Amino acid sequence: MDPRAEADAAAVLGADPAALTALLGDLTSPANEARSRAEGMFHALRASHPDALALRLAHLLLSPAHPSAPIAAVLLRRLISPGSQAFVYPALSPATQSSLRALLLSAASAPGLSKSISKKLSDAVAELASFLLPSNSWPDLLTFLYKSIASPSSPPALQESALNILARLASHLAAGFPNLHALLLSSLSHPSSADVRVAGLNAAISLIQSLPSAADRDQFQDLLPAMMRALAESLNCGNEGSAQEALEMMIELAGAEPRFLRRQLPDVVGSMLQIAEAPGLEDGTRHLAVEFVVTLAEARERAPGMMRRLPRYVGRLFAVLMTMLLDVQDEPAWHAAVSEEEDAGETGSYVFAQECLDRLAIAVGGNTILPVAAELLPSFFAAEEWKRRHAALVTIAQIAEGCAKVMIKNLEQVVGMVLNSFQDSHPRVRWAAINAVGQLSTDLGPELQNKLHHVVLPALASAMDDFQNPRVQGHAASAILNFSENCRPDILTPYLDGIIGKLLLLLQTGNQMVQESALTALASAADSSQEHFQKYYDAVLPYLKAILMNATDKSNRMLRAKSMECISLVGMAVGKQKFKDDAKQVMEVLMTLQGSQMEADDPITSYMLQAWARLCKCLGQDFIPYMSVVMPPLLQSAQLKPDVSVTSAGPEDENGESDDEGVETITLGDKRIGIRTSLLEEKATACNMLCCYADELKEGFFPWIDQVATTLVPLLKFYFHEEVRKAAVSAMPELLRSAKLAIEKSQSQGRDESYLKQLSDYIVPALVEAIHKEPDTQICASMMESLNESIQISGTLLEEGQVRSIVDGIKEVITASTNRRRERRERATAEDFDSEEEDLLREENEQEDEILDQVSF
Repeated sequence: MDPRAEADAAAVLGADPAALTALLGDLTSPANEARSRAEGMFHALRASHPDALALRLAHLLLSPAHPSAPIAAVLLRRLISPGSQAFVYPALSPATQSSLRALLLSAASAPGLSKSISKKLSDAVAELASFLLPSNSWPDLLTFLYKSIASPSSPPALQESALNILARLASHLAAGFPNLHALLLSSLSHPSSADVRVAGLNAAISLIQSLPSAADRDQFQDLLPAMMRALAESLNCGNEGSAQEALEMMIELAGAEPRFLRRQLPDVVGSMLQIAEAPGLEDGTRHLAVEFVVTLAEARERAPGMMRRLPRYVGRLFAVLMTMLLDVQDEPAWHAAVSEEEDAGETGSYVFAQECLDRLAIAVGGNTILPVAAELLPSFFAAEEWKRRHAALVTIAQIAEGCAKVMIKNLEQVVGMVLNSFQDSHPRVRWAAINAVGQLSTDLGPELQNKLHHVVLPALASAMDDFQNPRVQGHAASAILNFSENCRPDILTPYLDGIIGKLLLLLQTGNQMVQESALTALASAADSSQEHFQKYYDAVLPYLKAILMNATDKSNRMLRAKSMECISLVGMAVGKQKFKDDAKQVMEVLMTLQGSQMEADDPITSYMLQAWARLCKCLGQDFIPYMSVVMPPLLQSAQLKPDVSVTSAGPEDENGESDDEGVETITLGDKRIGIRTSLLEEKATACNMLCCYADELKEGFFPWIDQVATTLVPLLKFYFHEEVRKAAVSAMPELLRSAKLAIEKSQSQGRDESYLKQLSDYIVPALVEAIHKEPDTQICASMMESLNESIQISGTLLEEGQVRSIVDGIKEVITASTNRRRERRERATAEDFDSEEEDLLREENEQEDEILDQVSF
C-alpha cells in the first residue's frame, strides 16, 4: 500500500470515527464516482487491515442509533459469512476473533436496536455460528441464547432476536439446547409481545424440520395448539403483519413435515379455514391461510391421501375459492380489448383462486372434488348476478385437469352445463363458457371430441357470429384450436366447410385480436385435417399471404407472426406438390425479414424459427439451399445464455417478486433467483428446430453437424428449462444418423468412418453422464431411448471401455429407479393411503417402466 493509501487507512481505522463514517456514507452514495472510490478503498482495507476493519465495524454497532450502523451491520455480515466472497474471519488473529464474537453478542443485546439492525445482527451471528458450531468454537453463544430467551428480565426485542438466531441454527443446536420444549412453549405464550410469539413459532418450526425422525418430532406435538394460538392472537390484536409471517412459516411446515400436523389436522385446518373465510382480514392474510391448506393437500409424497380424509374441509376451502372468483369487475377495457391477454377487472384474489382451484383438484383428485363442486355449482349457475355464473364456468375450467377421469364418466352432464351458458345475456359469461369448452377439450380429449363433436362444434361456430362482442367472437375461434388438437381428421372434416367460411369472415373484420384468433384456428384446423384441407387451400392462402406481406406495422407484429405460423402449417397439411409454388414466394418474404433488424421482443423471431422448420418438413431435400440462411440465426438462438439475476431474499430487501412478467423468480435460502423466461423459450424453440432439421434432412444436414453437436451436447445438462434438455436429448441419435448416412452416401465432404467414431465418442459418454444427473423421470426415459438408438447407430465403433462405462451407467439408472419404487412402496404404507393415491403411484411406476423398457442391450 502506498504512503497516501496507508495514511487514508490510518484515518479511517483510527480513533476518530468521522473518516469511517464518511467512507460508509460514500458506499451508499447515489453518485457513482464517490461510491466507486469508496468501494475500492473498502476492498483495500479488507485485504490489508481485516482485523482493524472488522473490529471498527463491530464497535460501531454498539451505538445502534448511529446513522452508519445499518450499513456497518451489512458489511460486517459479509466479512464473517462463510458463503460470502468477502469472508475474512479465518484470516483474523485469535484475539480479534475472540473480541469480535464478544462484540457481536454485546451489540445484539444493546438496548434501542431498531428492528432492521436487530435482524441484520441476528443474521450475522447466525452466519458466523454456522461456521463455528460444527467445531464447537463458540461455546458462549449457547449460554447467551439460553439466557436471552429464558430470563424473565430479557426485553422482548432481545428474546425475539435470540429466537430468530436459534431458528437459523436449529440443526446445530437442537441436540444440546437445555429445556428446549419449555422455552419454546413459554415463547409461544409470551404475555405481551406478538413479535416474540411469532419468533417462537419460527424457532419451533425450524426445530421440527431439523429433527431427524418422526419420533423426535412427535415430542413437540403438544406445541401445535400454542403455535396456532400465537397465530390467532396476532390476528385478534390486529397485527396482521406478524400473522402473515407466522402463516408463511406454517406453510413451510405444511410442505416439509405435513405428517407432524396429522394428529391435530382437523383443528389446524379448521383454524386456517376460519382465517380464509374472515371477510374483515386483508386479502394477503386470507390468501396465506388458503395456501397453507392447498400446500397440505399437495404434500402427497410425505402424507399421501391425508387431506382426502377431510372432505368437509375440502368443501369449505372450495367454497372460499369460488367466493374469491366473484372478485371481478366488468371493466369497459375488457370489452374493448385488442388482445386476448387483456385481463381488465381481474383482481389478485380472482387470479389466486383460479390457480388454487387447479392445484387443489390435481392434489386431491376428482372423486373428492366433483361431489363438492356438484353441491355448489347449481346455485351459482342459477344466480341472477353474472359474477356467480361466471365463477361457476371458471371453476369447471380450472378443475378439469385434476378431475379429468371422473369428468369423462359424466361427460354429457359437464359439457351440457357449460354449453347452456353460450346463450347467457352477459358477454363475460359467454366468454367464460367458451373458455371452459376450450379447457375441457384439452383436458377431456379425445373422449369429448369423439362423443360430443356434434354439439360442441356447432356451438363454437355459432359463437363466431357474435359481431357485437369481438372478445367472445375471437375466443370462440381460439377454442377451435383446443378442440382440433385432440380431434381425428374424420371427425373434424364434415364441419370444415362451415368453420373455415366463418374464419375467413373473421379475417376480414379489421379487429386484430379476432384476426389473430382466426389465424390460430385456421392453422389448427389445417394441422388436424391434413390432406382434407387441400379443398380450402386456394380460398385460404391468398388471405394469409396478404397479411404476411402487408401487416408490416409494429402494431401488427403478432398478426404477421401468426400468418407465418398458419401458412407453414397449411403447407405441411396439403403437401409439397400443392404448396411448392407459393412456398418460394413465402420463403422470399421470410429471408427478407431474417435479414432485417428486428427488436429483441419481436414475436416474429420465434414464429419464424418454427415456420422455417415446418417449411423444411414440407419441402424435404428441396429445402437444403435455404439452410445457409436459416442456420446462423437459429444457432444464435440455441446458444442464448440464460439471463439470471441473483438478489437477497431477506425481508429487509425491497426487491420482492419481480414486476416483470417475463421473469420467473425462485427463492433458494436467502437468495432470490430471477430467470428471464422469454429467452429460455426462444432457446428451447431453436433447439427443437435443430432437432427437426436433422431428422428431416438426414444426410443433407451433414454440413451443420459439428456446430449443432457442440451447441446441443452441453445442453443435455441445462437444468434451467426442461424443453431445452428434451430437444438436446432427441437430437443426439439424429446427428449420428445424419453423419452415418452422409458417409454411406459419399456426401460427407471427404470424411470417413473415423469422423462418425469421433462424433460417437463425444455424444455417447455425454448422454451416459447426463442420465445419472437427470432429475425428471420422463426425460430420463427419453435419454435411455436416445442412448439406445445412439449405440445401435455407432455399433462396432464403441470400444470395450466405453461399453463398460455404459453398462455401469445403466446399472446406476436401474438402482435409482429401484430406490424410487421402494420409496413409493413406503408411501403406500401411510395411514391415509387410498385408492386415488394408488392410481397415482401406478402412473409414476409406469414412468419407471419406460426407463427399464430401454434397457434392452
